[in-house]
Amino acid sequence: MIKNLKNGYTTGTCATGASLASVLWQTTGKMPEQVELVLNSDEKLNLKILACEQFGEFACGVIKNSGDDIDVTNHCLVVSKVQIFQQIGEIKFFAGEGVGIITKKGLKLPVGEPAINPVPRQMIVKNIRSVIGEKSAYVTISIPDGKKLAEKTFNARLGIQGGLSVLGTTGIVRPMSEEAIQESLTLELSMCREEFGSVCCFTTGYSGENYLKKLFNYQNNIILCSNYIGYLLDCAKDMQFKNILLVGRTGKLAKLAANIMYLHSHTAGGQREVICTHAGLAGANQQQMQALYNCTTTIQMQELLENFGFSKTVWHTIAESGIKNCELRTHSKIKIAMLLLDEKNNLLAKTKYADEILKVWCECQKN
Repeated sequence: MIKNLKNGYTTGTCATGASLASVLWQTTGKMPEQVELVLNSDEKLNLKILACEQFGEFACGVIKNSGDDIDVTNHCLVVSKVQIFQQIGEIKFFAGEGVGIITKKGLKLPVGEPAINPVPRQMIVKNIRSVIGEKSAYVTISIPDGKKLAEKTFNARLGIQGGLSVLGTTGIVRPMSEEAIQESLTLELSMCREEFGSVCCFTTGYSGENYLKKLFNYQNNIILCSNYIGYLLDCAKDMQFKNILLVGRTGKLAKLAANIMYLHSHTAGGQREVICTHAGLAGANQQQMQALYNCTTTIQMQELLENFGFSKTVWHTIAESGIKNCELRTHSKIKIAMLLLDEKNNLLAKTKYADEILKVWCECQKN
C-alpha cells in the first residue's frame, strides 16, 4: 500500500506567519491565536501562533511542520519580533538567536546580512505591508537551537555562520524533494566561482575531500557533490567554469563510464558491468571475466584485477571513459579530469589534464 505523504511548510512561511502575528498584536492590542497566509503558490495556510515575549515585546512564534519530509528543522520554533516606526521607510531584517549570518560572497544576499533568503523576505514584507502600509519596521527572526541544528546542514560550507538559514520558495515543503539539496549545491558552486574563479574540485564523498586536504593542505573550493555529478556539471557549464577535477572512489565514479550521471545506488548500479567490459578490452579471458562478474563489491574486483595483471590498464580506461562522458555532458565547454581512488584512498588512476587542473586549483587558493 502506497502512503500519501503529507506536505509541510518552510521556515520562511513560519517566519512570515510569526511576523504578521507580531504586527497584528501591536495594531489590534490582542495576540492572534492563528493567522492565515496566502503563499507564493497561491495556497492558503492557517498557522497557530505562540506568544514568545522572552524574545522581546510582541514577539510571536510558529512551530515548524515539515510534514513527511526528512528535515532537521522539523518541530523547531521560529520567532519574529517586529518593531514598527511611524515614519515612512523600508523594512529591515536582523538575525536573532539561532539565525546565521552570511560571511562569504556568492549567495543571493551580501556578506553581513542575516541568512533570511529573498523569497521569505518578500513574503514577510508583503504581509507586514498589508497591515502597516508604508511605515518602516525592523524584523528580527530567531530560531532557538538553530546554531546546533545548523551543524547538520550545508550552512558552514556555504559560509553561513551562527545558525540556520530561513528558506523557502513556494512556502510549502514537499516530501522527499531533492530541490533543497540541489539548491544548496548550486549556491556552494556559485560561491566557489565568485571566490576562486573558474576551477573547482567535485568529490563524491568525504574520502575524496580528505584526500585533497591531506595531499595539498587546502580546504576550500571543494564541492561534496555526492550523487549529483550530472546536475553540477550542468551548473558548472552555465556558470562558465573552465576546469573541473573529479575525485572519488570506484564505487561511484566507475558509473560515469556507463554515462550514469546520477550516482545513487537505488537508481543505478553498473560498476560490475563497466569493470568486466574494460577487463575484456584489456585482454581478460572468459574465465577471468566470469570471476570478476561473480564479485559482489568493487573491492573484490580490484583484488582480482591486480592478480590478473590488469589493474593499471582497467582503472585508467574506466576513468578516461568517464571523463569523456562528462565532457560530452558539458558540450566540451569545460576541461575535466579525474583522480580515481580505492577504498583505502590509494590512487588507482589519474587522467589527462589532472596535474594541470590541480596546479590551477592550488594557485587559485594562494591568491
